Amino acid sequence: MSNQLSSEAEPCCPPLAREPLTSDWATDLARMFKALGDPVRLRMLSMIASHQGGESCVCDISPAFDLSQPTISHHLKVLREAGLLDCERRGTWVYYRLLPAALEQLSAVLATESGVLPGSACTCAPTEPLQETAS
Repeated sequence: MSNQLSSEAEPCCPPLAREPLTSDWATDLARMFKALGDPVRLRMLSMIASHQGGESCVCDISPAFDLSQPTISHHLKVLREAGLLDCERRGTWVYYRLLPAALEQLSAVLATESGVLPGSACTCAPTEPLQETAS
């Protein structure tokens, strides 16, 4: 998965206000947003992120849902493939943890205020207000 904010200096303006997204970055972001578009997966991500220690065993996740184990595994796989979760096998159980950089990327791209990116001390020049045009 590409990371547009990786080694470059932190940009001043939120990505959507600064310039159009690249095709690759838009594809990566769309995959993450699509994964979060399912209420079950959104709840799973929230459960894992809010679990003590920031990680959760699949055995902790499954009882919260009235779904079969293969369905639970499928949802977790979608979240992993979207780059939102990482996992580690410990014995017979798999433990999942949130990838903070993924959520930072999602929130940064949607930010509408200037100077909201971590480490950003600058502000963007004000833009012209949108004017309604008669059609």
